Amino acid sequence: MSVPVIQKMDVYPVAGYDSMLLNLSGAHGPFFTRNVVIMHASNGEIGVSEVPGGEKITQVLEACRSLVVGTSIGDYKRVLQEIKHQYGSLDQGGRGNQTFDLRTTIHAQTAVETAFLDLLGKYLHEPVAALLGDGQQREDVPVLGYLFFIGDRQQTDLPYIGADHEHGEWGKVRREPALTPDQIVREAQAAYDRYGFTTFKLKGGVLNGEKEVQVMKALHQAFPKAKLDIDPNGAWSLNEAVQYASEMKGLLNYIEDPCGAENGFSGREILAEFQRRTHIPTATNMVDTDWRQMASSLILNAVSIPLADPHFWTMQGSVEVAKVCHAFGLNWGIHSNNHFDISLSMAANAAAAAPGHINAIDTHWIWQDGQALTKHPYEIHDGQIHVDSRNEGLGIEVNMDAITAAHQLYLEHNLGARDDAKAMQYLIPHWQYDPKKPALVR
Repeated sequence: MSVPVIQKMDVYPVAGYDSMLLNLSGAHGPFFTRNVVIMHASNGEIGVSEVPGGEKITQVLEACRSLVVGTSIGDYKRVLQEIKHQYGSLDQGGRGNQTFDLRTTIHAQTAVETAFLDLLGKYLHEPVAALLGDGQQREDVPVLGYLFFIGDRQQTDLPYIGADHEHGEWGKVRREPALTPDQIVREAQAAYDRYGFTTFKLKGGVLNGEKEVQVMKALHQAFPKAKLDIDPNGAWSLNEAVQYASEMKGLLNYIEDPCGAENGFSGREILAEFQRRTHIPTATNMVDTDWRQMASSLILNAVSIPLADPHFWTMQGSVEVAKVCHAFGLNWGIHSNNHFDISLSMAANAAAAAPGHINAIDTHWIWQDGQALTKHPYEIHDGQIHVDSRNEGLGIEVNMDAITAAHQLYLEHNLGARDDAKAMQYLIPHWQYDPKKPALVR
């Protein structure tokens, strides 16, 4: 039987609903956006992928059609090389500050690679995890509970959604304000009751650092056996980070980007000094986001846990990072931003293929749970996602009605790339991002 050939590639910019989640960059708006790619092959199968939203990524993906259509699914690596050759210069400026990724081509590569891998897995009757690295390493992938401070949507005239009662207490809590230790503990309890997490991560960089330390102490008291992490996205100075770390000694499993570049020193140099002074493992998705940065991070001993999001490493690249971590005695993990369930399957398959010890992976999916673009999405039970070795491809089936509706939502609200400052300015007039000031400290 001949190897299937790509006959068509569709690109759908889509949108979903979000809560007013707070972070160093401001507040999430009422909608998050993504780009979904669907490839149609000559054997009647489709391959899918999901990457960050924004017009620039959409445009690069649409331009890649001519490179994809007519190609055998076995020739996908050549296609990826051609995409990099033709559009790689668009990413020369690097990732950008904080949560905003200014790159486009790497996301287009990820979208194309993943859809090809989905098709290839279906053709070979193997899960994508089996096609990555040295093959599937595990069926059960640990996932952490991602906690956020939440702003009061009632202070805006933006179309945030209210409680979704079909998700129980979690469906209520994830739409309500949460700024105090008690409110964050309630949020964690609701997430634990629904998903069974044994690891929690708090998105910091919102309140004064001392107040965030108090929240972490409250979480430890409520969940004494849970592994805890906090991520202020480099908002603290080195001295502040060392001080706060000493106050949280014994309750942190690791700490993510506690501090960043300052006083002429790079973020990698500062993180290396933080580790020397505190002996607390550091994770990052800010200073090792490509191979050049990764090399410097390893040389400086700046990072204990590289968070290799497959969306900006590609799925194969993310697993390659895991192999480096395994060789160097580091732990591997995945960073996350808002996403639908197609991305959840991508993260799960990458983590299932990662060798060695892995940290519980990040996912925002719990904040989007219920907004499925697939008919039988992966789920989180007992703090884990099960990736069955009998799956084919990504192990999902898209729901075209849901994708069409999400595309219409994108068009109706004239959406595009993410802007956390707009919603934040309802809480603090004229608010502007400052990489060294927590969002609510003005």
